[in-house]
Amino acid sequence: MTPASTWSTAQAMNPTAPRLQWEQLPTAVRAAVQERAGEVRRAETISAGLNTAFTARLHTDTGLVFAKGTHSARAAAQRREAFINPHAYPIAPRLLWEIDIAGWHVLGFEHLEGRPADLSPHSTDLPAVAALLAHLTELPPPPTGCRRIEDRWADAAEQIASDPALLAGDHLLHTDLNPNNIIITEHGARLVDWTWPTLGAPWIDTACTALWLIAEGHPPVTAETWAASNPTWTTATPQALDTFTAVNAALWTEIAANDPRPWKLRMRDAATTWAQYRARS
Repeated sequence: MTPASTWSTAQAMNPTAPRLQWEQLPTAVRAAVQERAGEVRRAETISAGLNTAFTARLHTDTGLVFAKGTHSARAAAQRREAFINPHAYPIAPRLLWEIDIAGWHVLGFEHLEGRPADLSPHSTDLPAVAALLAHLTELPPPPTGCRRIEDRWADAAEQIASDPALLAGDHLLHTDLNPNNIIITEHGARLVDWTWPTLGAPWIDTACTALWLIAEGHPPVTAETWAASNPTWTTATPQALDTFTAVNAALWTEIAANDPRPWKLRMRDAATTWAQYRARS
């Protein structure tokens, strides 16, 4: 059964701890930011997102900047995002500066005027999201620095006796296509939060997005029909799609078991629903 769409999965994604305010950052960190961005006249804390201790829209002498930061000891994901940014631009907003000082790692990006994508049925954002995914498949991958999808998902594939090599490829992938990471602007959709850059088959990010469509209320058949508008979808064999859905059902089942927040339970149900649909097809 398709998960009920009485509430948005993406809107339920909130950090487990309150975000720090600009004024709560160490003095040395705030000084380093202002050396690069100009004096901060006002800071608006952003609550969306999950993995950073500080996220804010900074109003500076040089304009708006989106800033995110976390403790340096836990900044591996942010460092990956900084590394991949030259390869992901212009789909990703441009990284303006990177700071590592006083135990804090902070990134400053060009500010995007926009809003998170709506992936629910009948959303008018879906064509822009499809165009984004088509553009994404054209990005040249970096020669080093990215894990491969068959390695990242090897444990889950082993649990279900599937071959992760069916997902292999040399295309740059984002893999976290939740609607909060897809920003709809007047110039089209952009993709933020590149903390898991990965190499794999070109259709995988479209499949990751299709999974979110199911979580937001689309039946699997509708999600697959939408995904088929991406030219790379034809390169996915039925066996590869079966592996993708089974692996994601295993991944989200484990994630929800370890942290049963409502949105993770919804993702588990969506992934399971899609895997079961493919098993019956």
